[in-house]
Amino acid sequence: MSNELMTKAVTYEVNNEEVKLSGQIVKQYLTSGQAVTDQEVTMFIQLCRYQHLNPFLNEAYLVKFNGKPAQIITSKEAFMKRAESNPNYAGLKAGCIVERDGELIYTEGAFTLKTDNILGAWADVIRKDRREPTHVEISMDEFSKSQATWKNMPATMIRKTAIVNALREAFPQDLGALYTEDDKNPNEATQTTYKQEPEVNTTKTADVLAKKFSGAPQIKSVENVQESEEESNNASNHGETTEPVNGVEEPTATAEVEQGKLL
Repeated sequence: MSNELMTKAVTYEVNNEEVKLSGQIVKQYLTSGQAVTDQEVTMFIQLCRYQHLNPFLNEAYLVKFNGKPAQIITSKEAFMKRAESNPNYAGLKAGCIVERDGELIYTEGAFTLKTDNILGAWADVIRKDRREPTHVEISMDEFSKSQATWKNMPATMIRKTAIVNALREAFPQDLGALYTEDDKNPNEATQTTYKQEPEVNTTKTADVLAKKFSGAPQIKSVENVQESEEESNNASNHGETTEPVNGVEEPTATAEVEQGKLL
């Protein structure tokens, strides 16, 4: 299927208009940044096809930078079109969350005072088939990318992001797989690390607890005590003593007490 999509064009309809996509068209006109792979192009074509997106109207495009896997970006306008096409959509409200004169204020729209400290944004999406609107609140610290647009129009950007997140939550079947460039894509971290070898964690539980409680003495776990006689003798040279019980050395009462305190 991947090779076929790279050589043959796929045709589908978006708002009664015909859209034709092929691998060559995507690579030549609809990508930004570094060169994309055939697999990434195939995923992009399939998403546009099944979600009825028109990339020639900037409803979706493919972005790849810094050697990371390509990301499929969807515009806010595409979110709005999909939501408005749902018969249960009944409108939305959105605004900013700011700190003003020591109080937390929920504003309407993207208007804020110069003295406001913009903390985040909120959005309500209303559906005819639900008793309560879908309410979403997001923080500026989590979503701000510190780019020029976010610095120049922070209220507009954070409000737009809140709207997109609320729409996705209100219409998961229509928008669940779509993300804008300002979104936090939960798959992004997995995509950028799935080829890396997993790290083996060799830290002992007792070591972690002892490190967490800086005032507590370093202790040995039962597993360490049972490893070998040589390690037990080595431990005794550092002030830790053990007593043989049925041929197996166990920690002293003092070590057990300290371990009990930590656990």
